Amino acid sequence: MDYGADLFKGTAWYYSRYRPIYPSSLLRFLVNKFSLNGEGRLLDLGCGTGQLTLKFNDWFQEIIGVDTEPEMLNEALHLSNVNRVDNACWLQGRAEERSSDWGSFRLMLIAKAFHWMDRESILEILYNSSDDNGGIAIIDYNNEKYEPLHWKLKVAEIVKVWLGDERRAGNSTYTPPKERFEDTITKSRFRDVERNVLPSYSYNWTVDTILGNLYSTSYASKRFFGENLEKFENDLKSALLDIDSSGVFTEELSVSVITAFK
Repeated sequence: MDYGADLFKGTAWYYSRYRPIYPSSLLRFLVNKFSLNGEGRLLDLGCGTGQLTLKFNDWFQEIIGVDTEPEMLNEALHLSNVNRVDNACWLQGRAEERSSDWGSFRLMLIAKAFHWMDRESILEILYNSSDDNGGIAIIDYNNEKYEPLHWKLKVAEIVKVWLGDERRAGNSTYTPPKERFEDTITKSRFRDVERNVLPSYSYNWTVDTILGNLYSTSYASKRFFGENLEKFENDLKSALLDIDSSGVFTEELSVSVITAFK
Protein backbone atom coordinates (compact mmCIF):
# COMPACT_ATOMS: atom_id res chain seq x y z
CA MET A 1 0.00 0.00 0.00
CA ASP A 2 1.35 3.43 -1.01
CA TYR A 3 0.12 5.89 1.61
CA GLY A 4 1.69 8.89 -0.12
CA ALA A 5 4.36 11.37 0.93
CA ASP A 6 2.41 12.96 3.80
CA LEU A 7 1.95 9.93 6.07
CA PHE A 8 3.65 11.62 9.04
CA LYS A 9 3.46 15.23 7.91
CA GLY A 10 3.45 17.62 10.87
CA THR A 11 4.13 14.93 13.50
CA ALA A 12 7.92 15.05 13.98
CA TRP A 13 8.02 17.65 16.77
CA TYR A 14 5.51 15.59 18.78
CA TYR A 15 7.19 12.31 17.84
CA SER A 16 10.53 13.30 19.36
CA ARG A 17 8.94 14.58 22.58
CA TYR A 18 5.95 12.34 23.34
CA ARG A 19 6.67 8.84 22.06
CA PRO A 20 7.73 6.51 24.90
CA ILE A 21 11.48 5.93 24.89
CA TYR A 22 12.54 2.32 24.38
CA PRO A 23 13.92 0.77 27.59
CA SER A 24 17.62 0.13 28.16
CA SER A 25 16.79 -3.60 28.29
CA LEU A 26 16.28 -3.47 24.51
CA LEU A 27 19.78 -2.13 23.96
CA ARG A 28 21.28 -4.78 26.27
CA PHE A 29 19.33 -7.54 24.52
CA LEU A 30 20.55 -6.53 21.05
CA VAL A 31 24.15 -5.99 22.19
CA ASN A 32 24.19 -9.55 23.55
CA LYS A 33 22.21 -11.12 20.72
CA PHE A 34 24.43 -9.72 17.98
CA SER A 35 27.69 -9.62 19.99
CA LEU A 36 28.11 -5.91 19.35
CA ASN A 37 31.58 -4.58 20.14
CA GLY A 38 31.87 -1.12 18.59
CA GLU A 39 32.75 -2.38 15.12
CA GLY A 40 30.73 -2.36 11.90
CA ARG A 41 27.74 -0.29 10.85
CA LEU A 42 24.10 0.02 11.94
CA LEU A 43 21.06 0.75 9.75
CA ASP A 44 17.82 2.00 11.29
CA LEU A 45 15.18 1.84 8.56
CA GLY A 46 12.15 4.01 9.22
CA CYS A 47 14.20 5.71 11.94
CA GLY A 48 11.75 8.55 12.63
CA THR A 49 13.43 11.17 14.80
CA GLY A 50 16.31 8.85 15.66
CA GLN A 51 15.96 8.32 19.41
CA LEU A 52 16.56 4.57 19.08
CA THR A 53 19.27 4.98 16.44
CA LEU A 54 21.29 7.28 18.68
CA LYS A 55 21.27 4.79 21.57
CA PHE A 56 23.69 2.67 19.51
CA ASN A 57 26.33 5.31 18.77
CA ASP A 58 28.89 3.69 21.11
CA TRP A 59 28.31 0.24 19.65
CA PHE A 60 29.12 0.90 16.00
CA GLN A 61 31.67 2.78 13.94
CA GLU A 62 28.83 4.35 11.95
CA ILE A 63 25.07 4.55 12.43
CA ILE A 64 22.72 5.40 9.57
CA GLY A 65 19.06 6.35 9.91
CA VAL A 66 16.77 6.29 6.88
CA ASP A 67 13.28 7.76 6.70
CA THR A 68 10.96 9.09 4.00
CA GLU A 69 9.89 12.13 6.05
CA PRO A 70 12.27 15.14 5.99
CA GLU A 71 10.71 16.64 9.13
CA MET A 72 11.63 13.48 11.03
CA LEU A 73 15.21 13.61 9.81
CA ASN A 74 15.53 17.29 10.74
CA GLU A 75 14.60 16.33 14.31
CA ALA A 76 17.06 13.42 14.19
CA LEU A 77 19.85 15.75 13.06
CA HIS A 78 18.96 18.16 15.86
CA LEU A 79 19.08 15.38 18.45
CA SER A 80 22.41 14.07 17.18
CA ASN A 81 23.88 17.58 17.37
CA VAL A 82 22.51 18.18 20.87
CA ASN A 83 23.96 14.86 22.04
CA ARG A 84 27.26 15.48 20.18
CA VAL A 85 26.99 12.25 18.20
CA ASP A 86 29.45 12.49 15.33
CA ASN A 87 29.12 9.03 13.77
CA ALA A 88 25.47 9.36 12.65
CA CYS A 89 24.24 9.92 9.11
CA TRP A 90 20.63 10.61 8.11
CA LEU A 91 19.27 9.69 4.67
CA GLN A 92 15.89 10.60 3.20
CA GLY A 93 14.09 8.15 0.97
CA ARG A 94 12.83 4.61 0.68
CA ALA A 95 15.02 1.53 0.98
CA GLU A 96 14.25 0.74 -2.65
CA GLU A 97 15.82 4.09 -3.59
CA ARG A 98 18.80 4.22 -1.22
CA SER A 99 20.03 0.63 -0.88
CA SER A 100 22.25 0.67 -3.97
CA ASP A 101 24.71 3.05 -2.30
CA TRP A 102 24.35 2.56 1.45
CA GLY A 103 26.79 -0.36 1.79
CA SER A 104 26.51 -3.27 4.20
CA PHE A 105 25.61 -3.50 7.88
CA ARG A 106 26.22 -5.64 10.92
CA LEU A 107 22.75 -4.92 12.33
CA MET A 108 19.61 -3.53 10.67
CA LEU A 109 16.71 -2.28 12.78
CA ILE A 110 13.09 -1.59 11.94
CA ALA A 111 11.19 -0.24 14.95
CA LYS A 112 7.42 0.26 14.74
CA ALA A 113 7.69 0.77 10.98
CA PHE A 114 7.67 -2.69 9.35
CA HIS A 115 3.88 -2.54 8.92
CA TRP A 116 4.23 0.44 6.57
CA MET A 117 6.62 -1.37 4.24
CA ASP A 118 6.49 -3.83 1.36
CA ARG A 119 7.80 -6.46 3.74
CA GLU A 120 8.90 -9.18 1.32
CA SER A 121 10.84 -6.71 -0.83
CA ILE A 122 12.39 -5.00 2.18
CA LEU A 123 13.61 -8.32 3.60
CA GLU A 124 15.33 -9.14 0.32
CA ILE A 125 16.98 -5.71 0.26
CA LEU A 126 18.15 -6.12 3.86
CA TYR A 127 19.47 -9.62 3.22
CA ASN A 128 21.58 -8.27 0.39
CA SER A 129 22.72 -5.38 2.62
CA SER A 130 23.80 -7.59 5.52
CA ASP A 131 27.35 -8.45 6.52
CA ASP A 132 28.07 -12.17 6.48
CA ASN A 133 27.60 -12.31 10.25
CA GLY A 134 24.88 -9.66 10.31
CA GLY A 135 21.18 -9.69 10.93
CA ILE A 136 17.94 -7.84 11.52
CA ALA A 137 15.79 -6.85 14.48
CA ILE A 138 12.12 -6.00 14.02
CA ILE A 139 10.93 -4.11 17.11
CA ASP A 140 7.45 -3.25 18.35
CA TYR A 141 5.44 -2.93 21.54
CA ASN A 142 3.79 -6.15 22.65
CA ASN A 143 0.18 -5.90 23.85
CA GLU A 144 -0.91 -9.51 23.49
CA LYS A 145 -1.23 -10.34 27.19
CA TYR A 146 -2.84 -7.09 28.31
CA GLU A 147 -6.54 -6.26 28.42
CA PRO A 148 -7.33 -2.87 26.82
CA LEU A 149 -7.24 -0.14 29.46
CA HIS A 150 -10.41 1.85 30.06
CA TRP A 151 -8.73 5.19 29.46
CA LYS A 152 -7.16 3.99 26.19
CA LEU A 153 -10.52 2.74 24.95
CA LYS A 154 -12.00 6.16 25.78
CA VAL A 155 -9.23 7.93 23.85
CA ALA A 156 -9.88 5.73 20.81
CA GLU A 157 -13.61 6.34 21.10
CA ILE A 158 -13.21 10.13 21.14
CA VAL A 159 -10.75 10.13 18.25
CA LYS A 160 -13.33 8.22 16.20
CA VAL A 161 -16.01 10.76 17.10
CA TRP A 162 -13.91 13.54 15.60
CA LEU A 163 -12.09 11.71 12.78
CA GLY A 164 -14.39 8.83 11.84
CA ASP A 165 -14.28 5.07 12.27
CA GLU A 166 -11.62 4.35 9.64
CA ARG A 167 -8.00 4.83 10.68
CA ARG A 168 -6.45 7.50 8.49
CA ALA A 169 -3.04 6.92 6.93
CA GLY A 170 -1.63 9.51 4.55
CA ASN A 171 -3.79 9.67 1.45
CA SER A 172 -5.70 6.50 2.37
CA THR A 173 -6.79 4.39 5.34
CA TYR A 174 -4.61 1.90 7.20
CA THR A 175 -4.57 -1.74 6.11
CA PRO A 176 -3.01 -3.97 8.81
CA PRO A 177 -0.73 -6.89 7.84
CA LYS A 178 -2.53 -10.21 7.41
CA GLU A 179 0.49 -12.29 8.45
CA ARG A 180 2.61 -12.25 11.59
CA PHE A 181 5.97 -10.60 11.05
CA GLU A 182 7.91 -13.67 12.20
CA ASP A 183 6.07 -15.80 9.63
CA THR A 184 6.91 -13.34 6.87
CA ILE A 185 10.58 -13.31 7.90
CA THR A 186 10.69 -17.12 8.07
CA LYS A 187 9.74 -17.19 4.36
CA SER A 188 12.68 -14.93 3.51
CA ARG A 189 16.33 -15.94 3.15
CA PHE A 190 17.11 -14.95 6.74
CA ARG A 191 17.67 -17.83 9.18
CA ASP A 192 17.30 -18.49 12.91
CA VAL A 193 14.17 -16.38 13.27
CA GLU A 194 13.22 -15.81 16.90
CA ARG A 195 10.69 -13.64 18.70
CA ASN A 196 11.43 -12.47 22.23
CA VAL A 197 9.29 -10.35 24.56
CA LEU A 198 11.32 -8.26 27.00
CA PRO A 199 10.26 -7.70 30.63
CA SER A 200 7.42 -5.21 31.03
CA TYR A 201 7.75 -1.85 32.74
CA SER A 202 5.35 0.82 33.97
CA TYR A 203 4.90 4.02 31.99
CA ASN A 204 3.00 7.02 33.34
CA TRP A 205 0.96 9.15 30.96
CA THR A 206 -0.56 12.55 31.63
CA VAL A 207 -3.37 14.23 29.73
CA ASP A 208 -0.82 16.39 27.90
CA THR A 209 1.47 13.51 26.97
CA ILE A 210 -1.50 11.47 25.74
CA LEU A 211 -2.43 14.37 23.46
CA GLY A 212 1.16 14.84 22.34
CA ASN A 213 1.49 11.16 21.55
CA LEU A 214 -1.71 11.25 19.51
CA TYR A 215 -0.34 14.17 17.49
CA SER A 216 2.77 12.08 16.74
CA THR A 217 0.72 9.42 14.95
CA SER A 218 -0.26 8.98 11.33
CA TYR A 219 -3.95 8.63 12.23
CA ALA A 220 -4.43 11.58 14.61
CA SER A 221 -2.04 14.20 13.31
CA LYS A 222 -2.98 17.67 14.48
CA ARG A 223 -3.74 18.79 10.92
CA PHE A 224 -6.63 16.32 10.63
CA PHE A 225 -8.71 18.16 13.23
CA GLY A 226 -8.62 21.53 11.46
CA GLU A 227 -10.82 24.12 13.13
CA ASN A 228 -12.15 21.46 15.54
CA LEU A 229 -8.78 20.99 17.28
CA GLU A 230 -9.63 22.97 20.43
CA LYS A 231 -13.02 21.27 20.76
CA PHE A 232 -11.39 17.85 20.39
CA GLU A 233 -8.77 18.67 23.04
CA ASN A 234 -11.41 19.88 25.48
CA ASP A 235 -13.51 16.78 24.85
CA LEU A 236 -10.57 14.44 25.43
CA LYS A 237 -9.28 16.25 28.51
CA SER A 238 -12.74 16.26 30.11
CA ALA A 239 -13.25 12.54 29.43
CA LEU A 240 -9.84 11.57 30.83
CA LEU A 241 -10.25 13.66 33.98
CA ASP A 242 -13.67 12.07 34.52
CA ILE A 243 -11.91 8.69 34.58
CA ASP A 244 -9.14 9.85 36.95
CA SER A 245 -9.08 13.37 38.34
CA SER A 246 -5.34 13.14 39.00
CA GLY A 247 -4.75 13.19 35.25
CA VAL A 248 -2.12 10.41 35.53
CA PHE A 249 -2.63 7.08 33.77
CA THR A 250 -0.30 4.10 34.13
CA GLU A 251 0.29 1.56 31.40
CA GLU A 252 2.37 -1.62 31.39
CA LEU A 253 4.57 -1.65 28.31
CA SER A 254 6.68 -4.48 26.94
CA VAL A 255 8.78 -4.65 23.81
CA SER A 256 8.86 -7.54 21.36
CA VAL A 257 11.96 -8.18 19.24
CA ILE A 258 12.10 -10.48 16.22
CA THR A 259 15.67 -11.32 15.29
CA ALA A 260 17.15 -13.19 12.34
CA PHE A 261 20.60 -13.73 10.83
CA LYS A 262 22.03 -13.91 7.33
